[in-house]
Amino acid sequence: MKLNPGLPKGSLQDATFSLFAKAGYSFKVSSRSYQPIVDDETIEPILLRPQEIPGYIEQGVIDAGLTGADWIADSGAKVHEVCELRYSKLTNNPIRIVLAVHQDSPIHSVKDLEGARIASEYLRLTQRYLAANEVNATVEFSWGADEVKVPTLVDAIVVNTETGSSLKAHNLRIVETLLTSTTRFVASPAAWQDPWKREKIESLEILLTGAMNAAKLVGLKMNLPTAQKDEILAILPSLHQPTISPLTDAEWIAVEVILNESDVRDLIPKLKRAGATGLVEYPLNKVIY
Repeated sequence: MKLNPGLPKGSLQDATFSLFAKAGYSFKVSSRSYQPIVDDETIEPILLRPQEIPGYIEQGVIDAGLTGADWIADSGAKVHEVCELRYSKLTNNPIRIVLAVHQDSPIHSVKDLEGARIASEYLRLTQRYLAANEVNATVEFSWGADEVKVPTLVDAIVVNTETGSSLKAHNLRIVETLLTSTTRFVASPAAWQDPWKREKIESLEILLTGAMNAAKLVGLKMNLPTAQKDEILAILPSLHQPTISPLTDAEWIAVEVILNESDVRDLIPKLKRAGATGLVEYPLNKVIY
């Protein structure tokens, strides 16, 4: 038996393959292929536009996949959400689906869109958004490059943004945020009911979540003078309690902790000044809680 997941092709592809690599899976794909090769003979992945993945999963054409919460919401597809995976093409921050207009536009709220023309890849999401606010406007499907269409071709756009830099570069401003989105690992109802496929999906969830947990963490080990143990340990944050091991020299102990990578640059000088020695920082691939 095999599991056939849909993986996002395009801007998320490299980040997805990197996450799987940390989870222990090596993918290879040629520039013209939509079927990557993975070092697990029970997995047959296919690369798809993330917009398409929820629909194919709902229909049972593919068993599972990684796609954005935004595309699940836009499609309205009924899928089983396995877990959230907070990664994207640039950062680990959520993306926002926003209504944007030109800086000089008189549009300052959704109510100002009455009679307006809007372009978006999120056709159904935008239409539902307007209907919920009792606004009548024309929504046209856009194949991308939405920013250049304002204000010459359309009055407003609904797009996703991670940093907002592209909107600013095109002299656009955000009017409202429709939703905040992160990547989701989802499965078809049929696959989730199948014992073998469900176990395989759950195993992937454990490994992918472990890789995500490890993304911002590092390990740090060091030797401490026993006499200064309490003073130095007070400096250390950790996931739980630090691991402390005796050394052959009773005047020294070995300490190991897991901590946020962002804390290390401030901690190491403090630890060194406090008397720690033999400091070693090392990366982590997976952290399973």
